[in-house]
Amino acid sequence: MAVEVPEVDEVRRLLEKLDERVLIARLDSFVALNEGLETKKGKEFIEVSILGFLEGVLTALRGKYPENGDVEGLYRRVVERRAELDRLFRKPRIPYLEEE
Repeated sequence: MAVEVPEVDEVRRLLEKLDERVLIARLDSFVALNEGLETKKGKEFIEVSILGFLEGVLTALRGKYPENGDVEGLYRRVVERRAELDRLFRKPRIPYLEEE
């Protein structure tokens, strides 16, 4: 994979441990689809996209395995990292009406 997102491997290992083969296939497909977009969209954009997908997968797993601490811990880390990268893409507010 051109864009290194360590959480992909962590989620894949968790999915293997939980025997979620269908989700492993979906993860692999999503990552493969995003590999070709790096040159067009940029590394950080692809990372945010992949992390958003991982967040969705982990959200589903949280519902299916509510007592699993591995799922919850990985979910929290992915959400935090995605939010951190997402801030890079937010446009700053332009103060067009400044009060004096």
